[in-house]
Amino acid sequence: MKAVRCNALGSHTGLTVEDVDTPKPGKGEVLIDVKAAGLNFPDVLMVAGKYQFKAELPFTPGGEGAGVVDELGEGVTNVKVGDRVIFFNQTGAFAEKIAAPAKTLVPMPEKMPFEVAAGFTITYATSYHALKQRANIQKGETLLVLGAAGGVGLATVELGKAMGAVVIAAASSDEKLEVCKKAGAHHVINYSGEDLKARVKEITDGKGVDVIYDPVGGDYTEAALRTMAPGGRLLVIGFAAGDIPKPPLNLCLLKQCSIVGVFWGNWARANPGLQVQNMMDMFKMFDDGIIDPLVNDVFSLDEAVEAFSCLTERRAKGKVILKP
Repeated sequence: MKAVRCNALGSHTGLTVEDVDTPKPGKGEVLIDVKAAGLNFPDVLMVAGKYQFKAELPFTPGGEGAGVVDELGEGVTNVKVGDRVIFFNQTGAFAEKIAAPAKTLVPMPEKMPFEVAAGFTITYATSYHALKQRANIQKGETLLVLGAAGGVGLATVELGKAMGAVVIAAASSDEKLEVCKKAGAHHVINYSGEDLKARVKEITDGKGVDVIYDPVGGDYTEAALRTMAPGGRLLVIGFAAGDIPKPPLNLCLLKQCSIVGVFWGNWARANPGLQVQNMMDMFKMFDDGIIDPLVNDVFSLDEAVEAFSCLTERRAKGKVILKP
């Protein structure tokens, strides 16, 4: 079978597509015919050797996807051959087939396309967990989303609106902000040409924002933190800008606010019941037409380097997907 391979840690430009042996499902595993896989920043970090988890070289990157169950390993009873499923794994998704633990599989909603399902878990599950369990966002609160046109950003815009928040989407171009408006943002800020703090003050009549969703990091984190209302929560999601910010902690004292870390993967493994309930909540939103995930950039396995570049250069609008 064909698979994207990382043979040396470093730049994603060194990725290759090779013929490798088809994996055999072990005890408690299933073999999945991969129909689509989602690309995320943890994949970029893993290839670069900068992620918390270090894969043994050589490896096939890719942490999430969707496909059809092809073969059952010993002891598997929760799925059957032919089932359409969503899977979440640390590696192995950027291939024609993957062996994945059966207990982690989630049945796909009947109306959901494979391209949407492949990129649903990490982006939407991260964002929903962040807003629900970590921020405890309330109806009527104001939510500022940084990097709002990316995969997790757009998911947060949609989910925040669905949960009753007033959503301010911040992105780096007017083109990206048009995408945010279509996703339901009530207000938009182009932080390439506008003063973030001043615009938030204007939008909120000086009250500030209650929740900040920050997958960007860099210089934007401190600027956003300065817009916080008393009792606000800054959700630390990731560092797409590359730099890990070091905001002055006296701002938390003066703003009476909290900085809250969000590590969805570890939380989901420790709380499988709550994670399943979160997914069921969002599947209902999808079935009811409340959320409509945007898949705008689809690449073949042979175009893996270009797919990674689309993400790292922040050209993506919505989710980046690879298809065997």
